[in-house]
Amino acid sequence: MIQGKAWKYGDSVNTDVIFPGRYTYARMEPEEMAKHALEDLDSDFAENVKAGDVIVGGRNFGCGSSREQAVTCLKSAGVGAVIAKSFARIYFRNAINSGLLALELPEAVDAIEHGDAVSIDLESGVLTHKDVEYRFPPLPPTVREILDDGGLVPHLKKKLTKEA
Repeated sequence: MIQGKAWKYGDSVNTDVIFPGRYTYARMEPEEMAKHALEDLDSDFAENVKAGDVIVGGRNFGCGSSREQAVTCLKSAGVGAVIAKSFARIYFRNAINSGLLALELPEAVDAIEHGDAVSIDLESGVLTHKDVEYRFPPLPPTVREILDDGGLVPHLKKKLTKEA
């Protein structure tokens, strides 16, 4: 179960504002990246985000470059999920690979306002907002395992350990 406050943004939130381009080649640990999450779009975000909070975006969330830091900074900041009308393909895959839930739920995006409480139950496939349930199809088993294991690398390590 993911529960938190919604941080709502518009269409085409690109990787350059999710993780500012000026830090792309700086060597940083994920905790340091989290301090710069969304700083060019929302200067209050990194200081005020709480574990389990949910990013709500419009169309084409994560467009731009394929930088993985744009997912890492959000996950390290404690973001529980990103809900959008649609995702840039590479961003979506980077999110899953990093263990960050990414769901396309246009109707929920339209209803949710900045600061609203949101909960997501992966078991039942339901996002709840103001007592309204938005259903989404069950995640494929492999995707669910990757998310549950914290990302693709931990998932593969776990599988290799079991096989050894």
